Amino acid sequence: MNSQKFIVGGLVGGIAYFILGWLIYGMLLKDFMAANFSTSMRPDAETIWWALILGQLAAGFLTAYVIGKAGATTAGAGAGVGFVVGLLVCLGFDLTMYGVSTTISSLKGLAADVAASAVISAIAGGAIGWVMGMSKKTVAAA
Repeated sequence: MNSQKFIVGGLVGGIAYFILGWLIYGMLLKDFMAANFSTSMRPDAETIWWALILGQLAAGFLTAYVIGKAGATTAGAGAGVGFVVGLLVCLGFDLTMYGVSTTISSLKGLAADVAASAVISAIAGGAIGWVMGMSKKTVAAA
């Protein structure tokens, strides 16, 4: 895997996760998530920005790593890999938390979180796949 493409892909993915997370969780699903999760969101003024940013970058680099290992070099292929990564990571985390804690108070909230995570990861994965496929050298058939 090309380390430069991995770094750029991870950064692009982290930015995509950040923006999409704000849009989907922070705007579109804010009230729904508040009603279906026992935990509450910090007020915007109390956001711990360094942790949020590092978390989103970690998600971007994880997805870029898997996309690179899968050899996905198009937006479509990256979106497919990203969807699976987001679905399985979120499903694994949410089901575990549902089983051992009161953080997730309803299965409806769990399902919405998994679906939102899969969609966000698919879009971020598409951006990563596109970036990782840029300047791909093609050999013309003679």
